[in-house]
Amino acid sequence: MKINNISLEDDLRYQESILKSVSRTFALTIPLLPKNLEKVVGNTYLLCRIVDTIEDAAQITVDQKKILSDLFLEAVLGQQGHDIPAAKLKIDAFILACINALKSYPNQNELDLIQNTATVLRILQSCSQEEKVAIGRCISIMSNGMSRFHAKQNKDGLADLQEFEEYCYVVAGVVGEMLTSVFALKSPLFAKAIKNKEGLARAFGQALQMTNILKDSPDDRQRGVNWKPKDLNHSQLIAIAQKKLDESLTYIHLIPKNEFGIRRFCILAFGLAVLTIKRIKLADNFQSGHDVKLSRNTVKTFYIYSWLAARSLFFLDLFYKLNKSSFNHPMIKKMKH
Repeated sequence: MKINNISLEDDLRYQESILKSVSRTFALTIPLLPKNLEKVVGNTYLLCRIVDTIEDAAQITVDQKKILSDLFLEAVLGQQGHDIPAAKLKIDAFILACINALKSYPNQNELDLIQNTATVLRILQSCSQEEKVAIGRCISIMSNGMSRFHAKQNKDGLADLQEFEEYCYVVAGVVGEMLTSVFALKSPLFAKAIKNKEGLARAFGQALQMTNILKDSPDDRQRGVNWKPKDLNHSQLIAIAQKKLDESLTYIHLIPKNEFGIRRFCILAFGLAVLTIKRIKLADNFQSGHDVKLSRNTVKTFYIYSWLAARSLFFLDLFYKLNKSSFNHPMIKKMKH
């Protein structure tokens, strides 16, 4: 398929390239998926990354963030209609407004992504109608949810655990739901297994977000933001994150053995979160997310291990049991070097 002499293959090459530039972790996990799912999930991640870039932009006001979020959502949802000229106008309006607002934004890769929003949305247009509905729902909830939380950014933290879990839902839990929707389209067996257990999908996304919040909390604090709830301490939050990881393990067990790529994608994201939580536990008043960031060797080691764990979940259960019960597991020792 070609649009203005630009093929889908050209667009997908850009998607693959920019994914490597904006996320080391997801550039590693997304290619593990079957080809069609790789396209869909990679595309959704980039759309979410644009929403996240707007949230992270410290140089613009809450009102400006709301305007940009609304413009972006209109551009995304415009891909579900058939009025191509109107959809293009919405995309152009978003790009122009966003680039102008983020002139001093330091991350050039994320600015490049925004500049190429049209490319990302052409890929979205090539997805099935069911996939587009799932992605549109995800971006709508995330964009509207983040807009609500823009005004709550402060150094004191969120009001309580309920608000914390809601934030983790709109940022990542909804991504777990989207993944589940597109996985179920691919695998009838998984669709049957996950039925009436959709809460596990939300927990899977929330677990990853809670891990990121704990890891990035010193850096957030330095820029006057705190996404932790006021009424819970660091140890209590780690315990809550571990409960979400328990549910995530149950979620992975529902993925059929023949869906090796989906299993490995989820296992790798899950395992890196487990190892990060362990590193946070070991750290003594760490001052930056970099202090608890997993080394390349640790990531590489678990990347290899994930192949074995996807073949037999016995090895995943063993990994999780050892990492929950002991600081002396070999994986943890690797993180110290």
